[in-house]
Parts: sequence; structure tokens; C-alpha cells
Amino acid sequence: MTKQLLTLRVNGETHTVAAEPHHTLLEVLREELGLTGTKHGCELGECGACTVLVDGMPVLSCLTLPTLLDERSEIVTVEGLARGPDLHPLQVAFAEEAAAQCGYCTPGILMAAKALLDRTTTPSREEMAQAIAGNLCRCTGYTAIYEAIDKAAERMR
Repeated sequence: MTKQLLTLRVNGETHTVAAEPHHTLLEVLREELGLTGTKHGCELGECGACTVLVDGMPVLSCLTLPTLLDERSEIVTVEGLARGPDLHPLQVAFAEEAAAQCGYCTPGILMAAKALLDRTTTPSREEMAQAIAGNLCRCTGYTAIYEAIDKAAERMR
């Protein structure tokens, strides 16, 4: 197959990459841009480990073809949460609340939670549950995750 040149705006920077037309956004982020924080999970869109934000909305990068994205689209990965040495309040709260056990699902949950907190800084438990419903965690039982989202929301208010 012939590779296609793509211009993507990722974490505030513009990148031009050559990728196979059938490659997913997940593959391009990890293999072409070296952004390995976004995880390969089920690759079927069922686990949420690959969640990134596109124009502020959580999307499953394993199901998203980058060839269909507009070069003006803003893609944010977990690497884009922290700006410089300062971690995002969600990252700090997840560490403090031990909301990440094995950590594999954490990047996707952080991105889904960021989209929620970008919409409201006073989310209810139900809103939190809804926001991360597409993200599977096999380790924590979600209580620590909710506590971390709540703590981050409080700090962001």
C-alpha cells in the first residue's frame, strides 16, 4: 500500500506523518509519533484504553481513521495533559488516591475524565460513571477513580 501524508495537530503541535491509509489513529500516535501513553487494549472499541480527545470529545483511537480527521482538529493524548513540569490536577489526584493499580487503563480514563471536567467542575457520581462508562478497569473497582475525579474537580473549581 502507498503511505499517505497526514497533517495532525497533537498536543498543541502540528505533525506531518506518512501512514498507511488503513492505520488507526492509535497506530499513528504510537508508531509514527512515539506517543505511547495511549494504550493498545482490545482494539475493538470495548475497553477504552485508547481514549484520546479530538476537539475536546473522547474518542476511541483504535476505531478512528486519522485520514478522516481535519488537520484543524485538535488531538490531545495523555502526554498532553501535563504542561511542562506541572501535572494536570487529574494526574495528581489519581496518584494521591491510588486510582491507578496496574495503570494500563489509566490514560484512557484520565482523558475521559478530562472531557467531563472540561464540561463541568461539579460532576455528580452519576456523571462520573457515565463519563468513564466506556473505560474498563480490572483492578480498582472504580471507587478510587471516582474519588480522584472528585478531588481534581474540587481543585479545579
